[in-house]
Amino acid sequence: MLNNSSRYSKLIKDEALRLGFMQCGIAKADFLEEEAPRLEQWLHKNHHGQMAYMENHFDKRLDPRLLVDDAKSVISLTLNYFPEDQQQDPDAPKISKYAYGTDYHLVIKDKLFQLLNFITEEIGEVSGRAFVDSAPVMDRAWAKRAGIGWIGKNSNLINKKSGSFFFLAELIVDLELEYDHPFSTDHCGSCTRCIDACPTEAILSPFIIDANKCISYLTIELREEIPEQFNDKMDNWMFGCDICQDVCPWNRFSVPHSEPKFQPNENLLQMKREDWLDITEDVFRTIFKNSAVKRTKFKGLTRNIDFIKTIPK
Repeated sequence: MLNNSSRYSKLIKDEALRLGFMQCGIAKADFLEEEAPRLEQWLHKNHHGQMAYMENHFDKRLDPRLLVDDAKSVISLTLNYFPEDQQQDPDAPKISKYAYGTDYHLVIKDKLFQLLNFITEEIGEVSGRAFVDSAPVMDRAWAKRAGIGWIGKNSNLINKKSGSFFFLAELIVDLELEYDHPFSTDHCGSCTRCIDACPTEAILSPFIIDANKCISYLTIELREEIPEQFNDKMDNWMFGCDICQDVCPWNRFSVPHSEPKFQPNENLLQMKREDWLDITEDVFRTIFKNSAVKRTKFKGLTRNIDFIKTIPK
């Protein structure tokens, strides 16, 4: 006979899969002791660049019990975003695969609220909060603790069966559940493909990323002009970057997602290099309606395109 925590955990995991999440793991809400000195050192060395928000809520970032009163469990979830089709023109400025469709924050938050409602309806009065990459939660650390995968040398969470092309999200709840075993094995071995492939050398050493050099940071987070030192190293990326994931051997197991809202605008994948160089604000609004690309705004995207357009094709 299953005890309540086991029964509740199975209910939650089954519903998470029904909602379209790829994996669901559960960890005890506790202080992230291992991560504390690493985060402090990373911030101290200014590897976060202009992302000042990374310095905020340091304690909350390491202890979910400061985010949710009487938190007992962190439910970690993954949602596949690997696309069936990609941009057709090999010379066109490139967009990271995760931004092809509707903004993942909107899609995942909706699923998380459905899951939280399910928990309260099936189990009883449970308090909790939903998190999608927009609050001080260390997603990868919790996913690792929940047994979903290991953190690769490119700092992405990797799963043996599905690679790393997925989003991470959490529900932090005041409900005691059955906890999964932390993922303790590193399956990267001696492979350094991600480190070797990064054109800006942003992966300083295994697990240490200098955001100041990361193409994703330069094309999305950086508000100033992109430094000239990168003018021949952007590999034609105009929003985000997938290089360290594209070269990862584990991503040979990636399969196309089944989330309708992640399907791109019908014109996006067909746009040629010339279309991007001549993009207007009206086209930008149409192509990227409800897209994560709107985060960089038309001005930011055209800044990126202008920066890379002189690079030889």
